[in-house]
Amino acid sequence: MIAAGADIIHFDVMDNHYVPNLTIGPMVCEAIRPHSNAPIDVHLMVKPVDSLAAAFAKAGADIITFHPEASEHIDRTLGLIKDAGCKAGLVFNPATSLSYLDHVMDKIDMVLIMSVNPGFGGQKFIPHALDKVREARRRIDEYTARHGGEIWLEVDGGIKTDNIRAVAEAGADTFVAGSAIYGQADYKTVIDAMRAELAQLR
Repeated sequence: MIAAGADIIHFDVMDNHYVPNLTIGPMVCEAIRPHSNAPIDVHLMVKPVDSLAAAFAKAGADIITFHPEASEHIDRTLGLIKDAGCKAGLVFNPATSLSYLDHVMDKIDMVLIMSVNPGFGGQKFIPHALDKVREARRRIDEYTARHGGEIWLEVDGGIKTDNIRAVAEAGADTFVAGSAIYGQADYKTVIDAMRAELAQLR
């Protein structure tokens, strides 16, 4: 995937508790870490968060994001991730309010907007997620204009060649594509097509 042109490895972790599916754990992250210098972006769909966040930091993650509803103490969890040397971020489901950002922007490196309900790959993009992306972009720009720093805005769920440009126009700068790429025989062709869509914005 990296050879085909991807910049980041996005790692979905599901616990069959916070979301209705079970995927992979820290040992798999640790096993792939030596094989690529690309950042590993771990999305925790788990509850509770803290112990697994620490385990993934130790396993070689570069970025760890989690859902605010899954943490009893969001500020503490963000601090724990950053203290472990990783970038930290919050993930927002389609019906989750961005108000969780109000008191923790100083600890945020990434905001991840889910454009599907988490749990399963291959779902259809929820169009009103674009409104949330626009609002997240406004909040990020407002904060960084005042305080500096860099906060990525990532979107995950149903990202395809035919909608990636609209998602970028709404303000996203980082895109997670799963089935749109893995479902094709030639990964590079799909990634190149996505980059060509994004290039038309510049």
